[in-house]
Amino acid sequence: MARACVTPVWPRSWGVLKVYTYANCDSCRRATRWLKEHGVAFAEHPIRETPPSPAELRTMLAAQDGELRRLFNTAGRDYREQKLGEKLPQFSEAEALALLAKNGNLVKRPFLLGSRGLGLVGFEEKRWSEALQSAKTA
Repeated sequence: MARACVTPVWPRSWGVLKVYTYANCDSCRRATRWLKEHGVAFAEHPIRETPPSPAELRTMLAAQDGELRRLFNTAGRDYREQKLGEKLPQFSEAEALALLAKNGNLVKRPFLLGSRGLGLVGFEEKRWSEALQSAKTA
């Protein structure tokens, strides 16, 4: 059966997207499958072994309107065990980003970064499609 032609939603001339994933994460697998199906060039990085850098986290924070909590994997065991739900409001931005940069388990995934300020966490097909299209026309 022939596969339908899909117009890429992210021009290759804008570079390769960087996607941090965890191998056992269903959302991560759905996200990378969706990117492949839509012809989007991306480089996948293991989030536990190589967490995003502080600079990447600051870029993502800006893309998330400064909402620190959006960068955290609030459903994760490490988050719950460290009682970060209670502690996070007392952290400075620098403290929170340093914590995320040291422990990839704490970072919400998938974590996608691209040029033009593109930053997405978690996978929602409609939101990703809209964000990529929007970034393309900006």
